[in-house]
Amino acid sequence: MTSVWTAEQVGTIDLNRVDRVPIITEAKRGGLQDGRVYWDMWPIQNQDGRIANCRGRELWMALTAPDRGDPSLRHFEAKIRLLERLDGSWHDLGDVLPNEPVPYEREWAGSAVKQDNRVSLYFTAAGTAERGGGYQQKLFEAHAILSDDGLPTDWADPAPSIAGHSPLYDAADVHEGEAGKIKAFRDPAFFRDPADGCEYLIFTASLADAQTDFNGAAGIARREENGWALLPPIIHADGVNNELERAHVVFHEGRYYAFWVTQSSTFAPGLRDAPNGLYGMVSDSITGEYSPLNGSGLVLANPQDEPLQAYSWFVSRELLVSSFIDFWGLSDVPAHHDPEDMDRKFGGVPAPLLQLKIDGDCCELVQMETA
Repeated sequence: MTSVWTAEQVGTIDLNRVDRVPIITEAKRGGLQDGRVYWDMWPIQNQDGRIANCRGRELWMALTAPDRGDPSLRHFEAKIRLLERLDGSWHDLGDVLPNEPVPYEREWAGSAVKQDNRVSLYFTAAGTAERGGGYQQKLFEAHAILSDDGLPTDWADPAPSIAGHSPLYDAADVHEGEAGKIKAFRDPAFFRDPADGCEYLIFTASLADAQTDFNGAAGIARREENGWALLPPIIHADGVNNELERAHVVFHEGRYYAFWVTQSSTFAPGLRDAPNGLYGMVSDSITGEYSPLNGSGLVLANPQDEPLQAYSWFVSRELLVSSFIDFWGLSDVPAHHDPEDMDRKFGGVPAPLLQLKIDGDCCELVQMETA
């Protein structure tokens, strides 16, 4: 059953009663590389969604690119890098996948799962090797062995997770596009259902045969004997929002919590008072029916004076939330700031981690990392 995130639900957001992320006062680089920007993070997780212990290491992945002085260019050079979180600091351990010939141009967001001594990476293959700068998207995966030092090694060649297209979803195979307006088939997030042991990929999608251009969806595929099989989306937002980005599911106290992130600019006209934020819905089964958390679906938003401060929130089984510092320190900048000023205000590093608390249909922020 596909559930719908409706305009009526979004319209109940009370901007005076929103859980706001505290204002970030410092962009800490720690052991990250100078001259490189970082965004869209996720931990290596166990199959149950908890952050994995990789032989004593806490390992994460993030999209990175050289800092070209224009944040918009990062999407066209994105590579997945391995990060280690150690004593509250981040350390860059280099590219995750070997530099080998592949049919795509760059790597966009996904998830990673550890089972015994095997690590599986599910990610977005963006663009094509034949023609640069495209917005084509496919779900890919690659598998590695966890070495004695806790690092993934001996990666197999990346391969498509899903072959062909489905009438359920937009193919997201158009070369031309514009950020915030493109269609989606990306951000695969692994989920193992404790109810029956079935494995799924939850992903950012666009509803096929939609009534409007604002047709964002949370897609789902189930692992079967012959590979991943696409199922009807678990949630769609036709008429509400173009992008339900970084869609993923967390199992908590017997219920299924679907989370995604989105921006004010991707809402349909008339709904753009809704903030950049983390949104979610809850169900008693993986396929639904889902109802919005906190009545409207909004879980977390940036500070009112810093509406672009952070983005790309991702929730683990422990309800630990990662994100990256986007455009910050804007509270003292005139409303009509120029592009060069915005470039200087781009963070491009991990944001402080957050901790959520869930009680049934209610979800709230309880603390932010201070280390």
